[in-house]
Amino acid sequence: MNPVSRRATLLNIGANAFLFAIKLWVALLSGSIALLSDSFNSLLDTIASVAIFICVKISDKEADEGHPFGHSRAEPIAGIIVAIFAGILGFEIVKTSIERLMVGDHVTVTTAALAVPLITIGLKGYMAWYFRKVGERVKSPGIIATSVDSLCDVLVAVVVIAGLVGVKLGYEYFDALVGFAVSIWIVYTGYRIGMENIDYLMGKAPPEELLQEIRASALSVAGVVDTNTIKAHYVGPFIHVEIHVEVPKDISTYESHRIGNEVERAIEKIGSIEKAFVHIDPV
Repeated sequence: MNPVSRRATLLNIGANAFLFAIKLWVALLSGSIALLSDSFNSLLDTIASVAIFICVKISDKEADEGHPFGHSRAEPIAGIIVAIFAGILGFEIVKTSIERLMVGDHVTVTTAALAVPLITIGLKGYMAWYFRKVGERVKSPGIIATSVDSLCDVLVAVVVIAGLVGVKLGYEYFDALVGFAVSIWIVYTGYRIGMENIDYLMGKAPPEELLQEIRASALSVAGVVDTNTIKAHYVGPFIHVEIHVEVPKDISTYESHRIGNEVERAIEKIGSIEKAFVHIDPV
């Protein structure tokens, strides 16, 4: 694994585990369902970051006889497992929040209860900036996605603070409402992760903009007259491309082969593309 990616992934695991521990501790002391929901959100992030770390290591393994195109599908499998866990966890917290709204319960808003989401905002804000920087540097969609997730956690922490302030002002039900909102967010996050990774495993086509970029890269190679068929699909989080390029029919086999290799290299320079298969059409 790339040392920069490794360091970023380990930071993600450590930070999320730390946040889960302090949120759970303060939630149990204060009785806040909002903080408890947010602590399980951090638990989900911890599990997801461990799964990503393991699966990135697996997906980095070289191709072998049993896996001629590598092991990049390992990462989406982990994503689906995390999505299932998120759904179960989120629905459990929804149930708890509804029970709390119906029955009512006392919440003690301490300094620690207010400090924990503030710590979350600071730490997750830094992580969002850091993971965006690292993800763009190493061209990792997984790390960039972690940056977006960290930014979302900042917003969740702001909502938790609002709920605790509401309780402090005498609106006891605010805590359960916020817990309900955070649990819905967890369910939605699980759904989003699951659908994204199912698309990866089923070989979904990339956006039209990327296909246009692939075509432009092929046409930039000297000797390419035009392109016709361009097919692309996800293999794990990466993309494989099949492209037909047209070359003059009177050039040598050697020259057309050289042009094909140049097209392959040009397309594979695009960050998310792992492999390009080029077919030569003489015209």
